[in-house]
Amino acid sequence: MTKNTIFLSVLAVILAVIYVFNFTDWFRRETIQIIPTIRPGRPSAIPRDPGTAPVCPVSFAFDGKYRLTAIKVVVAEDLKTNKFPNPLWHMISEQGSAPQKSILYGAPIRDMKSAVPRARPQPLQPDVQYVLMIEAGKVKGQTNFYTRELVLPQAQ
Repeated sequence: MTKNTIFLSVLAVILAVIYVFNFTDWFRRETIQIIPTIRPGRPSAIPRDPGTAPVCPVSFAFDGKYRLTAIKVVVAEDLKTNKFPNPLWHMISEQGSAPQKSILYGAPIRDMKSAVPRARPQPLQPDVQYVLMIEAGKVKGQTNFYTRELVLPQAQ
């Protein structure tokens, strides 16, 4: 073989690898798409400290049904400054939950348990940014969200 043939063969292989890596899904990790939604109209079911403002519940919809293996919610600022922040809500399941298309912050999820026995979800604060991290086996997803203070109608 001539040097030209070897060079062209190597160039063709390099271009093929670049094409496969950039324009196919062979090496991409699947992610869970998460849509957070603030649900105004009723207070969150999470017990609050007396004197703190009630907040609107937050729900999360997914792009498909997933057997969740881990759910964790942390304060976004804590995540920026601490590699392992304390979670406000942390659920796990070794076998995976029942297939879920959506969840509500703090609500029980079938076949999942708290990562810390008897721990309860912590109440969210209005206008604070949080991060939800979801795992369903090897598939992961993450999104930032916040909630708003619930404005109750005034009695007349």
